[in-house]
Amino acid sequence: MTDQLVPPAPAPRGWLRAFRPFRHASYRRLGSALVLTSFGGGVWVVALVWEVIRIGGGASALSLVTTAGAVGVLIPALLGGVVADRVPQKLILLATTSVELAGMVLVAVLSYADLTRLWHLAVVAAVAGMAMAFYYPAYSAWLPALVPEEDLLAVNGFEGMVRPTIGQALGPAVAGGVVGAASSSAAITVAAVAYLGGLLVLTRVPLTAIRRERPAATGDDAEPPPAALATALADIREGFAYMVRTPWLLASLLFASVMILVIMGPLEVLVPFLIKDDLGGGPGDHALVMAGFGIGGAVGSLVTASRPMPRRYLTWMMLMWGAGCLPFLVVGFATAVWQVVAAATVVGALFAAPMVLWGTLLQRRVPPELLGRVASLDFFVSISLMPVSMALAGPVAELIGLEATFTIAAVVPVVVAVVAVVAARLPADELAHPLRDEG
Repeated sequence: MTDQLVPPAPAPRGWLRAFRPFRHASYRRLGSALVLTSFGGGVWVVALVWEVIRIGGGASALSLVTTAGAVGVLIPALLGGVVADRVPQKLILLATTSVELAGMVLVAVLSYADLTRLWHLAVVAAVAGMAMAFYYPAYSAWLPALVPEEDLLAVNGFEGMVRPTIGQALGPAVAGGVVGAASSSAAITVAAVAYLGGLLVLTRVPLTAIRRERPAATGDDAEPPPAALATALADIREGFAYMVRTPWLLASLLFASVMILVIMGPLEVLVPFLIKDDLGGGPGDHALVMAGFGIGGAVGSLVTASRPMPRRYLTWMMLMWGAGCLPFLVVGFATAVWQVVAAATVVGALFAAPMVLWGTLLQRRVPPELLGRVASLDFFVSISLMPVSMALAGPVAELIGLEATFTIAAVVPVVVAVVAVVAARLPADELAHPLRDEG
């Protein structure tokens, strides 16, 4: 990578620190591809909803399509990390982006021809989900090869801004406008064009070599390669073994499992009904709540990326996540929509800020040859309990009430965060492994 062989310009400070990875040509291209595909993904999510509606589908039909996508992500989630540690990550990203683009083009053609069927959309959603399961660990494992480690915090902060602003705000807004002015077919085409642009930019990012733990044997003494399935299972076991013997990683993932279990259902399932039934609001008010969550996330990411890595990075990360759930108390006892919007903004900020630290922590402390598998474990934890949380949220709220359910979502993560910090001895660990950059 010639751009990394030439000494870059002096590192910017303050708010500009968040954009200093763009000193490197390789990340300028990767970051541009991320912006384009995030925008295309945001358009696609909304366009897909309206394509289901266009062919006469209702809530159950949409649920089928979204469930197919979720199952598609979950099935190969752990295998994605194995592949990311064995195959050049650029090739994985090119393949997964091409698969998603092909699905969008197929649905656009079917839509224009008025040939779309529900099973078409479910299959495309499932395949796109599988592609995403390979994309995330490969992307995370690739970053340390493209930028210096002192820029990783800023990289993760920039991405924390892109996803809520471009993927969750601008993309859906454009999709809604295009669907309203033209059709879902046109919106899907916009998504495909954005993905094509991202794919073309991605081809310009340099190919980097895979760093392996052990060199492969060659010559007459080389042993025959083991079966692919046995090798994949051994690689997955190796990733699990690393997680179990690494206290900060195990504690963080266990905490994340509990947090996701208690907050995702209330956030995704109960908030809309709270707004409609208790506060007299409608879809527009729900959109404001989601916008507040996204804006808070963008601000939290920007602030974190603009500062050096904290000296107490593990403690700050866990306690911010725990404290970030406390505003659910406000949500549960809210008397007006603006209170829910304000609480969602704080939750978004305090959820995104430690995510920036977390991504940087993985990239700087996990051995390169294991980073893809650890990233896939993280991804698996993030998605595996979401359906369970959403399935439990309604029955639990009916049994104990909305206020009690949101109270659990607010308090349990705080308690678990404190227990994790103490039990895993995170303060001693972070002092023994400093990651602070003074530059």
